[in-house]
Amino acid sequence: MNAIVQHSYGSPDQLKFEEIDPPVVEDDEVLVRVHAASIHPDVWHVVRGLPYILRFTGAGILKPKNPIPGTDVAGRVEAVGENVTKFMPGDDVFGETIRGQQWTNGGAYAEYVSAPAEALAPKPADLTFEAAAAVPTSGLIALQGVHYQGQVQSGQTVLINGAGGGVGTFAVQIAKAYGADVTGVDRAEKLNMIQSLGADHVLDYTREDYTQGNERYDLIVDIPGNRSFSACRRALTPEGKYVLIGHDHYDAMGRRVFGSIPRFIKLMLLSIKESQLPETDFATPPKRDSMAILSNFLKSGDITPNIDKTYPLSEVPEAIRDLESQRVRGKIVVNVMG
Repeated sequence: MNAIVQHSYGSPDQLKFEEIDPPVVEDDEVLVRVHAASIHPDVWHVVRGLPYILRFTGAGILKPKNPIPGTDVAGRVEAVGENVTKFMPGDDVFGETIRGQQWTNGGAYAEYVSAPAEALAPKPADLTFEAAAAVPTSGLIALQGVHYQGQVQSGQTVLINGAGGGVGTFAVQIAKAYGADVTGVDRAEKLNMIQSLGADHVLDYTREDYTQGNERYDLIVDIPGNRSFSACRRALTPEGKYVLIGHDHYDAMGRRVFGSIPRFIKLMLLSIKESQLPETDFATPPKRDSMAILSNFLKSGDITPNIDKTYPLSEVPEAIRDLESQRVRGKIVVNVMG
């Protein structure tokens, strides 16, 4: 099969388009003929090998354990493992190709991938493979921040900082689906798109600082992490919540060793006595449950993936460099079928 292969950490230029053997399917996995995949920041982290701590948390110390990048997939089931009863050959599915956290390669940038059945969901019939591939990682992160950590309620006011990116476009729509009044913050050139996704208000962060304004919010979801909690709490209601998603800005912040982990640890410690921070909970909801929620939102039309650009499989390095520009509106998708 054809695949993008990563032999070492470094620039996207070291990724190679090669012909390799198809993957082996374990008992609890399915073999998927990949129609589409997507690009997101966690892919960039593992391609670059930054921050260095990720190499010791499962990605691989000297080189990636899995040489094929990509964690988001949409495609058709070709075969199933002995213990899989949820899917059968011919089913159209979408989801993640990894079991745990996203700082690992998942093999999605290939014509075939083996994926855990529990991380997949049936693809809604009226959704294209490209649109479905845009959802999993970004949608799961947005759902975690808005629903599970932020506990958004109908009638609340929610601010999404970084609303125009992959996670942000889903966060805006998920907050609206739960009945919130949503303000989206991003660059001026992304504001019309954010409004088209349902945001009630938009702010250009180069002209307005939401932490210095008069508005108060029940929930702030800070995706880029370019404001401190102490600054954001000025814009919260007394019972409001601050949720940090965190973004290392493609190494522009210079956090090459630990990334944003020290900041998350600090917030977790503060959450012991600070009611405006989510309670520390290391147990994440099962992916099958979260994927089911996202699938229902897609079927109802409450969320619609916003695809900025589509690249063929052979041009994944160019797609990652495009992501690094931070000018992407929504998602970049890889069309594997061509």
